[in-house]
Amino acid sequence: CQISPVQDRPLPTFIPPTIPTSTGAPKLGLNRVKAKLPALKLADGLPMTSDSSGTTIVAISRRGGELARKLAVRLEGPVELHVARRFHQQTGNETLFDLPARPLIQQLFSQTQRLVLFMPVGAAVRLLAPLLEDKRSDPAVVCVDDGGRFAVSLISGHVGGADILAREVAEALDATPVITSASHVVGVFAVDTLGRDLGWTIEAQRGQLTRASAAVVNGEAVGLFQDAGELDWQSPEEDFPENVTRYSSVDTVMSSNCAAALLITDRNIPALVDSKTGDKAVVVYRPKTLVAGMGCRKGVPAHHLEELLNSAFNANGLSLASLNCIATAELKRDEPGLLEVAQKYGVPVQCYTANELNSVFGGNSRISVKIDATVRPRVHDLLGIWGVAEPAALLAAGTRELLVPRIKTNRATVAIARLDFVPSISPSVVGL
Repeated sequence: CQISPVQDRPLPTFIPPTIPTSTGAPKLGLNRVKAKLPALKLADGLPMTSDSSGTTIVAISRRGGELARKLAVRLEGPVELHVARRFHQQTGNETLFDLPARPLIQQLFSQTQRLVLFMPVGAAVRLLAPLLEDKRSDPAVVCVDDGGRFAVSLISGHVGGADILAREVAEALDATPVITSASHVVGVFAVDTLGRDLGWTIEAQRGQLTRASAAVVNGEAVGLFQDAGELDWQSPEEDFPENVTRYSSVDTVMSSNCAAALLITDRNIPALVDSKTGDKAVVVYRPKTLVAGMGCRKGVPAHHLEELLNSAFNANGLSLASLNCIATAELKRDEPGLLEVAQKYGVPVQCYTANELNSVFGGNSRISVKIDATVRPRVHDLLGIWGVAEPAALLAAGTRELLVPRIKTNRATVAIARLDFVPSISPSVVGL
């Protein structure tokens, strides 16, 4: 098609996108972008279990079967119930098995992420001991006595979610949850699950996570640095440990004499961390704070878009582990390359109509707040849109400023914005 020249047409001035006022995390421009949460991963590639699709329940006694049926009705989400054949009830929606239970437990242990056993703790330990591999891959296991008095978090308490499952089971049966995880009984945050409910991921070398967890619980000096992500990551039920000090920069925390450093950031900082780690246990948390606004020509292959995305992040010292979503124009909703890249990184594609994108470039010249985006007359002539990558990133992030302005190739564009979270009152910060 032929592009008509731009003549005597005033370019629009900037107005801010609608950003609701909140005392907590900000709403995203038009719709809250919630990242699709894959299993959390450590630096060595081992998964750290987050959610699961359902709960598996096993009962080996008559009384256990009765309690298991009650629990199956009251738990949220899909439930798979297995009851010993001799205690089957015709009205029950359950799968039967023949005792002994060992073959069934061995099978279920590798198939489920949430396992509730109605049996004595001693029996459960004997059945499960040969199956244990790693707390980051073993399922959450909770054991309930035949009296329905206690729900014991037995295996994978923090990382696997058994502590949470024990509380759910106890609430459903009016029982007492028994949780012995150190951070839980001491009442401080757990290093290995910090930010998990918010979709954060963890990067740590093998052994560093355990050492950092021990430092927090044992009262050793621990440094904390945060420059991105939600600020309400700590449960209201937990006390902020007196031995944890907040620092204003990575450099100050890494130069300190802390036994462990907890870094909450969306930036790549390997050189600084590697050069000053020493004997410190270093754990890096990746909040989902970065939005990549992208535009492209029709049919651009995924590898081209991914190379552009990687180049933009690397050149600006940003971590793709903090990618929240890819934002683009509605007309690119079904663009195969964009969808493939989003799928690879486990994030959604957030689409905006032409009117929504153009709203960033409104015509109210009285607005004094600068919106960090540049109009593209040629794009407007072709598609009726003043821009794609930059306004899409701003809208999805609910912010007025770009972290990385538009970068282009001859076939695609990318711009990056960061979700900002409202500061809250916090302990004093060292290094200011």
